[in-house]
Amino acid sequence: MVKLESLKKSYQFKKALKERKIHTDFFSIFAAKNFIKPKQKDNLLISFVMKKKIGNAVKRNKIRRKLKAITQKLIKKRGAINKDYTYIVFGKSNAYAQKQDVLLPLMEKSFSKLKK
Repeated sequence: MVKLESLKKSYQFKKALKERKIHTDFFSIFAAKNFIKPKQKDNLLISFVMKKKIGNAVKRNKIRRKLKAITQKLIKKRGAINKDYTYIVFGKSNAYAQKQDVLLPLMEKSFSKLKK
């Protein structure tokens, strides 16, 4: 089973933020070729970041949980997310009111654009 592994150090975030990026109304995804090894071979290096400007902790955590759940669904679909990349997902406040059914195809399309 694939687990989501978070980035820990600031240099990891800085390096991932410099390479490929894609923006939507609900989230922004930054990707970089894996420059660190995950703890296990199957793990996906991905971090979910919410700015304090979005709102209180309840709102930020709900957006984070929603984006994580969508990512888990995409991992189960073979080939939707490339595990050779390290990702950072910035959630935006518009994602709070939006349903997962709307966000799922948008996120799948964004991840497929980053693979190219």
